[in-house]
Amino acid sequence: MPILARVSVRSVERLSPSFARIELVGDDLADFGNDGPTLDQRIKLFFPPAPGVALPELSGEDWYAEWLALPDDERPRMRTYTIRSIEGDGIEKRLYVDFVLHPGAHGPGSDWAGAAQPGDEILVAGPKLGEPYGGIEWLPGDATRLLLVGDETAVPAVVSIIESLPADATGSVFLEVPVAGDVQEVAAPEGLKVTWLPREGAPVGGPALAAVGGLLGFEAKPEDVTSVEVEDPDLWETPIYSSSGEEVTAEIGSASTADSGEDGRYAWIAGESRMVTALRRHLVNELEMPRKQVAFMGYWREGVSMKG
Repeated sequence: MPILARVSVRSVERLSPSFARIELVGDDLADFGNDGPTLDQRIKLFFPPAPGVALPELSGEDWYAEWLALPDDERPRMRTYTIRSIEGDGIEKRLYVDFVLHPGAHGPGSDWAGAAQPGDEILVAGPKLGEPYGGIEWLPGDATRLLLVGDETAVPAVVSIIESLPADATGSVFLEVPVAGDVQEVAAPEGLKVTWLPREGAPVGGPALAAVGGLLGFEAKPEDVTSVEVEDPDLWETPIYSSSGEEVTAEIGSASTADSGEDGRYAWIAGESRMVTALRRHLVNELEMPRKQVAFMGYWREGVSMKG
């Protein structure tokens, strides 16, 4: 069972037109975190169901059942995010989460972050120190040629992964963001080329699809992503899991590492589901990249309200 922490906003930093970094603190964070690098660690955030509605008191190991039992108008809205970083120890620990601020009314996370002030409270569910939790999909094993692709929703995870890489890591990173003002400074290994792709009005996922096509030699234009049909609404394909029901065997990988194969490749791709679906088809179907060497994760779907 993940730890549930009640936290409050300590500070809000507007990083760019589309990103805000929120510092969260609270005594409940003392035992929060994993025992290794943060990487792409997923957590659950619970936001007040409406402005001015207080968060409920949820207790002990039964907190999830208590949350489910709440009336809809009192139940906090749950969404999935990735940890940007954790700093400090014990009750002085600070949790940083980067939020994408979508224009206009959007989801509860974006709406809350856009109005967040010091003292505002939310609930956080995530790993407890010393206990297994999961929620990390970055499993490159002994791969020596890395490919990371993400849109704005995956930027915090990708940058966290980059910061964990050894100095001799090599490969390519493509990060698609809404506008040029969202480009961030990233300290990456010399052999890892990081390319930022501001959309500036192009279809979501289009610039990333075209950029990867240029790197790997398949034909793709930004507008191609608009015609992609998402067959698996829960698209999540990793070396150890398949949301589509594809059989995952011991040969595909293990819970601790992915086999990079003879060519040493490993790809991690996350973001809007049409972009992820299109890249999966090119890499696995056309380029015949083994499933055990890739992770494809649909973080969100344009025009569809995600539930958690």
